[in-house]
Amino acid sequence: MGRASIHELAAFVSIARTGTFTRAAAQLGVSPSALSHSMRALEERLGVRLLTRTTRSVALTEAGARLLAGIGPRLDEIDAELDALTALRDKPAGTVRITATEHAATSVLLPAIARLLPDYPDIKVEISTDIGLTDIVNERFDAGVRPGDIIARDMIAMPIGPHLRMAVVGSPAYFAGRAAPLSPHDLTHHNCINLRLPTHGGIYVWEFEQDGRELNVRVDGQMVFNNSALMLRAAVAGLGLAYLTEGQVKPHVESGELIRVLEDWCDPFPGYHLYYPSRRQPTPAFRLLLEALRYRG
Repeated sequence: MGRASIHELAAFVSIARTGTFTRAAAQLGVSPSALSHSMRALEERLGVRLLTRTTRSVALTEAGARLLAGIGPRLDEIDAELDALTALRDKPAGTVRITATEHAATSVLLPAIARLLPDYPDIKVEISTDIGLTDIVNERFDAGVRPGDIIARDMIAMPIGPHLRMAVVGSPAYFAGRAAPLSPHDLTHHNCINLRLPTHGGIYVWEFEQDGRELNVRVDGQMVFNNSALMLRAAVAGLGLAYLTEGQVKPHVESGELIRVLEDWCDPFPGYHLYYPSRRQPTPAFRLLLEALRYRG
């Protein structure tokens, strides 16, 4: 049996992680047909089928799943070591890929990156906005940004911002003729703007706390979004109550476009953290970004 090349193995991992030949080919910079031919050659060389192909996607066979589990992390370690060689260069260089929520990207990441990049023209930063709990290892991100209380324990996490608070808001037009909710229980009588989470496809439950008492409320309403910016616009338009971070709604509350309610039920919680795998060896570019983002408040 001939030995598989590292290029074939890397191509296999890319297909397995993206789920399609098309996305993997785009990622690798080759044509889908060339990639398909390479995978057939790999399977023939190994003597086992690794992928089950359909018209729209591919699925791993038992042998494919075993191969991915065995070589995927090792190829990631090779990539990390190769990236670390940039330490031998005069200037830090390379691309840092980060997944973050839209609010975290605009309020924390962009200000820090704007201060860093002009001094390091060989560093590139790619930010992918997503409200789901992205698997940064499988999706090959260098790091992610999420609130500190939802980060997996096997990750290294560093605070990059102050504590956060949620806020329930509605427009003056919405409250015209309606009584403001005095407790989270009252929200069941209101038209609430919901958020659908992409990770599991469920509706986000509004979370409250007062004097150590936690209360989760499943609200209902006419509007559902998967984007917090649209939720904010809908609330300003008078379409219902929205549950968003305090920083997102503050300018609109101060201008009178929105009215905040249930403030005494919205306790602070751990703010945004940058997190990354504990086994990762940070490249010089990544270390610079860590220092630029480190919260010192």
